[in-house]
Parts: sequence; structure tokens; C-alpha cells
Amino acid sequence: MTRRGKVALITGAAGQDGILLGELLAGKGYEVWALVRENSLGLSRLRDRLPSVRIVHGDLRERAVVSNALEVAQPDEIYNLAAFSSVGQSWERAHEVMEVNALAVVGVLDEVRAFRDRSGLNPRFYQASSSEMFGVAPESPQTESTAFHPGSPYGVAKAAAHFLTVNYRESYDMFACSGILFNHESPLRQPHFVTRKVSMGVAAIAQGRASHIVLGSLDVSRDWGYAPDYVRAMWLMLQHDLPDDYVVASGRSHSLREFLTVAFACIGIEDWSGSITHAESLVRPVEVAGLVGDSSKARSVLGWTSEVDFGEMVVRMVEHDLAESPN
Repeated sequence: MTRRGKVALITGAAGQDGILLGELLAGKGYEVWALVRENSLGLSRLRDRLPSVRIVHGDLRERAVVSNALEVAQPDEIYNLAAFSSVGQSWERAHEVMEVNALAVVGVLDEVRAFRDRSGLNPRFYQASSSEMFGVAPESPQTESTAFHPGSPYGVAKAAAHFLTVNYRESYDMFACSGILFNHESPLRQPHFVTRKVSMGVAAIAQGRASHIVLGSLDVSRDWGYAPDYVRAMWLMLQHDLPDDYVVASGRSHSLREFLTVAFACIGIEDWSGSITHAESLVRPVEVAGLVGDSSKARSVLGWTSEVDFGEMVVRMVEHDLAESPN
């Protein structure tokens, strides 16, 4: 069969990053395949936004599923975005987090290597690493050489998968990259993420459907960027001549209080303190106070740039939820 263009296989394609990446790749002429579980929450949204996507159902933890997806798709590029995504819930479900975010990555890397050896194709591999690997970081801002000190089971599992990717690259001459992405948001974020909880909560308050938002600690800061900018960095990593690892970040840290201030300003509320209720149950056992990344390497080597800043990102999320929410 004649290949008309590049083929990409995305695992975890029903999440925010998978949908946005799929749209980006399709716009560049790729044939996009998605490996997703049948009960994935975002599956209908994926189909709606990317009608041309070709879907393979299955659990990433099953090696036979991964092997079948590779044989069916015959990909040039593989983006492993599948993960247990909730940092907050990772303490309660640590075993599952390690299975999905670390052990499954071993299986994927092994299957990609085996597929390369038997097919003659040499697919390029992207692993979704995370700023949560830095945790209680020994320096700020964090770069590719900053030591990891993860503050959650999620961060521990992501660090393991990151080192596995490096190891397979060095051991088997695989084109394998890791993107150490800092927090990146959009209206496609699932509601359990604090940023989306805020944007949806602000919309509900504006429309009289709620009186307050329940949150944990407000004394956290993150380097927040706009997700469509960040998935572009994933693609750029696999277009470079040599495989490597890159921090992708805005380089600016903002507190959750700043996020709330910008979000409530969208609906004309300056003093939002009476609209927030604290829940101790939402405070994490170890709270990483603040992270900020240095993406100089991605900017200089890959030519990556971010186009939407923090304030505009928050506004877009709130405006989306105001438009989507029932009046």
C-alpha cells in the first residue's frame, strides 16, 4: 500500500493534549491514529473535533494491544501521551499510577523497538514527561539538567518513564525524545484540573448556578502556558535531526490567586474572596509550592515559541465556559 504522507500514532488521544496534537498533525497532512480505551471520557469529543482520526481501542498496559496498534497504523511518529493524569489522586491510587505512567512505558518502548526491527521502519518516539518530576526543585528556574525530586507518586512514575526513555535511546539507538512540559491549559482540560475547576466555577457563578468554588491551597504557583503552543513543541522535537529532551515552559510563575483574579475579572468581580471555600481534603500530602521552567534550549534548538500568554489563556478558558454553560 502506498503511503501518501506521514502517519502518527497517539496514545491517550482523547485527552486535552491528544486532541490538540491530533488536530495539529491532521492540519499538516498526517494520517492520525489514536490508541484509546473504549470508555475514555473524551472519546466523543475526539471524534467530533477530528473526524478523520482512525481509532484502535485497547489498554496501553497490554503489550498485545500496543503491538497490534503499531502493526495496523505503521506509524512514522509515536506520541505516548497516555497517563493517569491526576496528581492529587496519585497518592490514593499509587499502584495504578506506577502501572500506567511507568511500567506501561517499558512495554511501549519494547514494542516500538521490536516493531522497528521486524518492519524496517524507524518510528520516532515522544514521551510525555512532566515538570512534576522536579517537585521540590533544588534550583529555579528548572532546566533539562536540574535534578529530579518528585513530590508525588505521579512525579515519581513520570521520572521513571523519563529515565526509561533516555535509557532506550542510548541502549538501542532509538529516536526517543521526552518533553518536560510544565503546566499547560486550555478549554479542553478535564474538570478535575484546578484551572478548569476555576473557569467552570466562575462561569457558574456568573450565571447564578453556583455561589462559590471549593478549592484546596491557594498558596501554590505554577508556570502555566497555553496547551496548543505546547503540543507544537512535541511535534518539533520529532522533526529535529537528533533525539533529545526539552523543557517546555513559559518561564513565568503565577499563583493560583493570580489565576483567580484574572478569571473573576472576566465577570466583573474584583474581590473574589467570598466566592472561594477552602476544603482541607483537597490539600495534597506534599504540596509543591512553585515551579518555573527555562525553555531556552527548546527555543534555540527547535525554534519553538509560545504565542498565548497567561492572562489571555485564562480569559479564553472562562469565555469558553461562559459560552458552553447553560444559562
